Amino acid sequence: MSLRKTIGGGRRRAVTDDRRPRRRGQGELEALVLSALREADGPATAGWVQERLGGDLAYTTVITILTRLLEKGAVSRERAGRSFAWTPAADQAGLAARKMRKVLDAESDREAVLASFVTGLDPDDERLLREVLGHARAAEDG
Repeated sequence: MSLRKTIGGGRRRAVTDDRRPRRRGQGELEALVLSALREADGPATAGWVQERLGGDLAYTTVITILTRLLEKGAVSRERAGRSFAWTPAADQAGLAARKMRKVLDAESDREAVLASFVTGLDPDDERLLREVLGHARAAEDG
């Protein structure tokens, strides 16, 4: 927050207020909202999410975040009176996978992107990926 102080001769100068809280990034707010939704026993209203987060965020901010999450496919909503009740559509792993697919879909050379990704994995992640692929193949066959 910037305050204006009048100093000699009526001039004004900006003074920074260092007491304000750190501004959170969009991804951090989305993660907080999703986390709150996952704690709910069922579909939750934006007001419930706001309360769960301690009331630090304005109701309109919570609605904006939920709407962005809806556009990303991370949450779903259903009518609840004049408002909506929100439900998480995916966990953190599902959201990360959705982001990875979106990046892959945006590239023209999928093979090059996948090859670059795989060759950049550390040995443990490469082993894990091979195991996951093996389980997926076994599920298709069985």
